[in-house]
Amino acid sequence: MLPELIIAKAQELGVDVIGITDHNSAENVQAVVNASKHTTVHVLPGIEVQTREEVHVITLFDTVEQALSWQEIVYAHLPSLKNNARLFGQQIVLDGNGDPVGYLDRLLITATSLSVEDVLGIVKDFGGIGIPAHVDRQSFSLIANLGFIPEEMDILAVEISAHMGPYEAWKRFRQLESYTLVSNSDAHRLDDLAPRMSLAVQDPTVAELQLACAGVDGRSVQLEGICTNPSFLTTSLFAGYS
Repeated sequence: MLPELIIAKAQELGVDVIGITDHNSAENVQAVVNASKHTTVHVLPGIEVQTREEVHVITLFDTVEQALSWQEIVYAHLPSLKNNARLFGQQIVLDGNGDPVGYLDRLLITATSLSVEDVLGIVKDFGGIGIPAHVDRQSFSLIANLGFIPEEMDILAVEISAHMGPYEAWKRFRQLESYTLVSNSDAHRLDDLAPRMSLAVQDPTVAELQLACAGVDGRSVQLEGICTNPSFLTTSLFAGYS
């Protein structure tokens, strides 16, 4: 998953925008952003944060600086434990050119002491967007771990995994009708990269992503050619779902 290979694979697949969301860290985001320069691929810097409820939340920003400032908060709420490289593998840190410059010995594959609400609130204050990840899964999922999505949470969209389509998600989890569904490749290997989602937006920015999730002024989200904004369910009739 070298930065230049990630960008090359995205170009090969015709992907316009990718999010880089390593687990509890943004150390290598700059390298991928730099690799995307002079290409057609736009990179949204981010982090996939593990909350104290053992829920994964995708957090995305417009700039590396925002992501690194958020990383400082995430790191401050991680336990003071060292990574076991023999068990979990080396956590390689890259410089801006994508060259390895060292190893991060902080344990990243664990939960922070931040709640889901903490994450959503802080990320919003930083100008980013927080999206609960793979809510259909049996582990590290908002629905699996809490049993439901609390209505008071400030959530525009939720992510379903690459193994589930929107119709199946709506049938299995009726509460998802209230949220725009997004989906990503969640790639941990180059071969996992795949175009999953289409956005009707004016620019590849977090603000436009938020507007698309809210269905504002013709902006929308599509999975498998299906609009997943809640307004679609209230204005359309389709036997495949109902």
